[in-house]
Amino acid sequence: MTLTAPKPHTTLGTSPRRRVAMNPTLKYVLKRLAQSALTIFLTLTTVFVLIRMAPGDPAYALAGPLASTEDLAKIRADMGLDKSVFSQYLIYLWDLVHLNLGTSYSFQAPAMDVVLGRLPYTITLAVSSILLTAVLSIPLGVWMARHADTRRELGANVVAVGGQSMPEFWSGLMLVTIFAVLIPVLPAAGFTTWPSLILPTVTIAILQIALISRMVRREMVSAFASPYITVARSRGVSERELTWRYAMRNSAIPIVTALGTRFAGMLNGVVVVEVVFAWPGVGSLVVRALETRDYPLIQATVLVTAVLAVLVQLAVDLLYPLLDPRVRLGKGAN
Repeated sequence: MTLTAPKPHTTLGTSPRRRVAMNPTLKYVLKRLAQSALTIFLTLTTVFVLIRMAPGDPAYALAGPLASTEDLAKIRADMGLDKSVFSQYLIYLWDLVHLNLGTSYSFQAPAMDVVLGRLPYTITLAVSSILLTAVLSIPLGVWMARHADTRRELGANVVAVGGQSMPEFWSGLMLVTIFAVLIPVLPAAGFTTWPSLILPTVTIAILQIALISRMVRREMVSAFASPYITVARSRGVSERELTWRYAMRNSAIPIVTALGTRFAGMLNGVVVVEVVFAWPGVGSLVVRALETRDYPLIQATVLVTAVLAVLVQLAVDLLYPLLDPRVRLGKGAN
């Protein structure tokens, strides 16, 4: 008897289905954008509910104390506040889909245009502050790590803790008193010339430098104690290369994350600093919107700042693989 191998089963006219694999990075970005859109939606919904639960009447704030009951009723009808909260919410969602956030009560202009007009000032202040923070805090933190547990490091740490403990409004007032009143070399408020940027930038950076430098010091001390640093030092690698090529590279992700988080917070408007220095940014705009119960302006401000914060966090996440090739984005990411 002769045994024959079974013929493989074939089907004419068919071909195996090809699966198109999506780029892991693109898939990760799309997933994060979907999550961010949900986060922004929930944030806007929460703000919509909270500002309507807060005490105060936008019509009264706009009309003033001498307005009659009929005038207040007419203003509420014009604002759409005579409808139920649920009806207002449905109208708000419809306008949001069409990027129409309404007209600002206090400025009598489209709320989004008012916010976008103030946004460049906040971005300018945030960029200058984060650059000054990065330029000073990283070398200071590295120096503190290189001189850990010494008297010089203790003195620098005390100064950092002092800077971290000072409220921004107090730092701003002291800087104005010294450099705008006693020694009038810098403008005290507003944004008329580029020197006007110096005092608010330094005020914000004082706190951020204190926070970031101590974090850099902690990360670098941990990196210097790692076995790979000991092995590299035994191979004759210079201390400068050990610091900036080995230790700093392995500590880059938490440092960049902290800087990105701080930068996103600055883009939301440094309210105290902007009020102290009469800075025409988003932070001072929020204060005015809250005082006048300007619902469209508050909602437009929250939308713009939330989108900016999400974009900054996404950019920081996309930097991770460039800083550390071991990091992978997408499924099974670490």
